[in-house]
Amino acid sequence: MAETRRIEKVWKSRPTVEGAGVRLKRAFGFQEVPQLDPFLLLDAFRSKDPADYEAGFPWHPHRGIETITYVLAGEVEHQDSLENRGVISAGDVQWMTAGSGIIHQEMPRGERGGLVGGFQLWANLPAKQKMMEPRYREVKAAGIPQAKTKDGATVRVICGEVAGVRGPVREIVTDPELLDVSVPAGKSFAHRVKPGHNIFAYVVEGEGYFDPGRDPYAREAAGSGWSDLARPCVCGADTLVLFGPGDTVEVTTEGKPVRFLLASGKPLREPVAWYGPIVMNTKDELRTAFREFEAGTFVKGSRR
Repeated sequence: MAETRRIEKVWKSRPTVEGAGVRLKRAFGFQEVPQLDPFLLLDAFRSKDPADYEAGFPWHPHRGIETITYVLAGEVEHQDSLENRGVISAGDVQWMTAGSGIIHQEMPRGERGGLVGGFQLWANLPAKQKMMEPRYREVKAAGIPQAKTKDGATVRVICGEVAGVRGPVREIVTDPELLDVSVPAGKSFAHRVKPGHNIFAYVVEGEGYFDPGRDPYAREAAGSGWSDLARPCVCGADTLVLFGPGDTVEVTTEGKPVRFLLASGKPLREPVAWYGPIVMNTKDELRTAFREFEAGTFVKGSRR
C-alpha cells in the first residue's frame, strides 16, 4: 500500500551574494548537509536589475560534484576548460559533471527588460566517482518533454519519468529525478517516488498544500531551529519543502495555482569535506585539490 510522504521540514530561502557580486536566494547549502543528501546546494536567481547579476561567476574550479543550471528567463553564457562554450536560454538545462576537475565561468545576461531568472543545484558524487572523467550536457528547451497527469498537472521532465514520459538526462550516478511541476488552481499532483531517496520541493510561484494533512510541520521536532515561518498550512513562493519517508508525493491547490521544482536522489551517506566550489570526502583530498589548482595541475587532460 502506498505511503504518502509527509513534510519533514519547511523553510524560506534567504538572500545572499555569490560569484563576483550576484544577488540571489539560497534555499539550502552547507548548513543543511546531510539532510538533503546527495544534494548540497540550491540557489535561485531572479532580477530585472543588471547590477544584481551582470558581474556573473568568472572563472572558478569545481571538483567532486555535479552542477545543474536551469534557466527560466534571460540567458547564461558559459565556457569551460573542456573547450565547451555556448549560451543556455529560458527553458534550457546545463548538467555539468565536474568529476576530477573542471574550470568554468557563467555570465548571466538579461532578456528585453533586463530580466534574468533560474536555478543552480549542486549534487554530490560518491567517493568512487569523485575523480571520474568530467562531462557536460546541454539540453535545450525543445528537448525537454512535457507530461500531462490525469489529475491536471503539467510537468517538464528533465530527469526521471512521469506518466510514461522520460527526461533526456539519464545515467546519473545518484539516480536523481528533477521535475518542473505546474498544478492549476483546484487540481492536484500525485507522483510515485523511490522510497529510499531524499526528496524536496522548491516553490517557484503560487501556493499549494504539500502535506496530505495540510500541516507543513507535521513531522517537525519541536525546537529544531529549522523553520523560520509561522504555521501556515500552505507553502508559497521561495519555500523549500523537505519530505519525510514514503513512496508517493501529493500536492494540492485551492484558489491559486502552484509551480515548483521537485528533486529526488539516492543518499550517499558518506563524509563530506567541502570548501567553496570543491566537495570531497576528506580534508586531505581538499588540500590536494587546492594545491593542484595553485600549481596548474587541477584539470586532468585539459586542452585549455
